[in-house]
Amino acid sequence: MRDLAILTFVTLDGVMQGPSSPEEDPSGGFARGGWAAPYWETVMPQVLAQSMAQPYDVLFGGKTYDLFAGHWPNVDAENPVARIMNTSKKFVVTSRDAPLTWCNATALVGDPATTIPRLKAEEGPLIQVHGSGRLIQSLLAADLIDEFRLWTFPLLVGEGKRLFAESGPRPLQLTKAATYPDGVTLTVYRRG
Repeated sequence: MRDLAILTFVTLDGVMQGPSSPEEDPSGGFARGGWAAPYWETVMPQVLAQSMAQPYDVLFGGKTYDLFAGHWPNVDAENPVARIMNTSKKFVVTSRDAPLTWCNATALVGDPATTIPRLKAEEGPLIQVHGSGRLIQSLLAADLIDEFRLWTFPLLVGEGKRLFAESGPRPLQLTKAATYPDGVTLTVYRRG
């Protein structure tokens, strides 16, 4: 049995929508995308060291897969994030028939509450979810997340999709906390 962790960038008021750029996810009229971009230069080396250093497989929702698949294969292979993203096994929760063209990508068709437990039961490294807000909501509802790796940025954006939009009470145990000079914090929680 292997664990499933989410790696999520979130504002202090809980928004996870569109951290990288305004074009990333403008759904619902969200016009504040790119809120984390000013921090990337200082934060990404920490993300690599703290949340991406150990081997893992990646689990995506369809929209996030499309976003990542349209970007990372085109980035210089010497980029450490590109190297990780392009060589990792990728599992995509999707209902589409179109083939997945990014290397090492496999479609998981069906209800995540059924397909993800089977994936977790297989041998292999940690499964880590990047982005994929709607998928995270499904995983929360099915109580399938073992670890929350939250990178919280010191800003409020007011509107947007929130990480814990519909989750009910659940005990968590803080296993790690760090604060960086730019005010970004890393908190890691495990299921209680």
